[in-house]
Amino acid sequence: MASNKILVIDDTTVVRVKVREMLPPGNFEVLEAKDGLEGLNLIRQEKLSLIMLDFLLPKMSGWEVFQQVQAHPELRKIPLVIMSGRKEEVTEKIPEPFQYFDFLGKPFDQKQLIGAIKSAMTKAKQPRQEPVAAVAATNGSTTTVSITNGASNGTIPTSSAVTGSSAEIDALNEKIVKMQAEIDGLKKQLTQVVTFIKQKIK
Repeated sequence: MASNKILVIDDTTVVRVKVREMLPPGNFEVLEAKDGLEGLNLIRQEKLSLIMLDFLLPKMSGWEVFQQVQAHPELRKIPLVIMSGRKEEVTEKIPEPFQYFDFLGKPFDQKQLIGAIKSAMTKAKQPRQEPVAAVAATNGSTTTVSITNGASNGTIPTSSAVTGSSAEIDALNEKIVKMQAEIDGLKKQLTQVVTFIKQKIK
């Protein structure tokens, strides 16, 4: 019995079949959706181990599906691979580095597919809920929250944070997620610079 359900959302039958054939046999049950709307319904109905999402889709685009998934805390924990023949279409909407999902360019081979799936599984495990949950509930004392609160308005008392409108909390949560992404991006760039310098010194 298949232990992992993988949903492939792509309007091209060839791509859906290709993914099914490239996956190791026995371990995976592959579900298919030919448009964004059908895909989103399956995401909500099924307990998925991975989503493979084409960026350009009929009825509802991959970008719209992505936004719907990100809006739900439980759904955004599912490992995600975004597929496209033109990477710039993705980076126009979602700037690199891609932190919480992996990108797979078309056409792809089996090695690239397996690599993207493994990477997506790893990225999905990265902590990103803590600052959002902590701010929405009370003013949590985690390191991430104290950093982001300091960067925005850290003097908000707990009572006003809780009694504030849900729209204000959502807006604050969005800012925190963006700031965390920027911090992580800068850390990555710094690591790359240090590595480059070390290579040059050698």
